[in-house]
Amino acid sequence: MESISVERRSELLRSARTILKLELRDNYDIDADTFSAWRAGRSIKDAVSVWGERAAARVAAGVVTRRVKIVSEPLSDYHRFILEASKPAIDAGEDMRWLPRRLVSTVPLPGNDFFVLAGKTVIFNVFGGDDRRAEIQLSQDPEVVKLCVSAFDTAWALAIPHGEYRAGS
Repeated sequence: MESISVERRSELLRSARTILKLELRDNYDIDADTFSAWRAGRSIKDAVSVWGERAAARVAAGVVTRRVKIVSEPLSDYHRFILEASKPAIDAGEDMRWLPRRLVSTVPLPGNDFFVLAGKTVIFNVFGGDDRRAEIQLSQDPEVVKLCVSAFDTAWALAIPHGEYRAGS
């Protein structure tokens, strides 16, 4: 496994034609101002519109992005926020599904969030206890790719499309 920089990760993501992403955590470090505004009931439309713009640019470039969020229920505040904040990216064409953690007890999953790029490369995001990314790992080992694609495909089949997901359903 090779440790890579944020810049290298961004470069690989920008050049990918297909992106599969599996997220396993209930909390991530996010912009405190936007999160606070959401908690206070203020509009976050302007703050999250950039997510929609990025998703729209990927879709326009022909990039297929599918994301599965494995979540504990009841949802953490972070995931309740993301359920709402993801709307611009979903509207732009990103395909996101939600998978209640109770449904994956027997599914073999890697220990960290990951991206599979073009079915050939895996990028793992390793997080610390403070919800911040501690390391980015890269693998092109066919067995690692196979594990991650299999985990993603299984999770995708079990997951609920974003528009149909109801917290606690």
